[in-house]
Order: sequence, then C-alpha cells, then structure tokens
Amino acid sequence: MPKYQFLVEVAPQYLPDQSTPDEDLYVFAYTITITNTGDVTAQLIARTWNVNDANGHTEKVKGLGVIGQQPLLKPGQSFEYTSGTRLRTATGTMHGSFFCVAEDGEKFDVDVPMFVLDALSGDTGTGERRTLH
Repeated sequence: MPKYQFLVEVAPQYLPDQSTPDEDLYVFAYTITITNTGDVTAQLIARTWNVNDANGHTEKVKGLGVIGQQPLLKPGQSFEYTSGTRLRTATGTMHGSFFCVAEDGEKFDVDVPMFVLDALSGDTGTGERRTLH
C-alpha cells in the first residue's frame, strides 16, 4: 500500500429546481467523499477543478481547502462534503486534484478523474457513488 494515498468517491446530482434550461442555466451538486487509504496522516490543503460544458468552455477553479475547511485525515478516516457548479449546457464534465501535505512534511497530489454532469439522463440525482482512484 502506498504511504500517501487518498481514495475519492463522487456522487453528482442535477438540481432541476435550481435550474432554468430556457436561460441555459443548469445547476449541479456533487458530493465528494475523501478517504485516507495511505499509512500517514495528511491534510487536504487546496483544490483545483476544471469544469467543462458541452460547448467546450472550461472554467478553472482553484482555492484553499474545500467548503472553507482543510480536513486532516488519519489513515482510514473520511471527509465528506457537498458543493456545486453551474453550466450553460445540459451536460458537462469535471475533473481536478487535491493538494495534500502529510504530517511528515511530504507533499502530494490526489487526482480526481473526470466525472459527468448530466441533466438529460432523466436521473435527478439518486446520489449513486462512483469510486475514483
């Protein structure tokens, strides 16, 4: 098992009650669960997201922590949060990374592979989780 490793699970959800498709506004929530699957306590310091709509427009979002927090995770501990994004198209994707620092001073990135935001699937958000490594 790698010494520095986080497992990321994502559950995206379309929010039709907050969206106005006739004005090209589609609102999505996503719930992220981060689990420290490594051997060393580590803290999530910052995040970077690439939010892509179906027209090829990409928005890069960078910031400290997630939802105003910088969780410190011991091996086996998880942190879950929900955030959101808006698109000008009914479908899009997101991917990004978390920058972390272990308690021994080692810095590492945790990639969050691409996941789909889809208002057209008819799924209004069952919250089904996808495990991303």
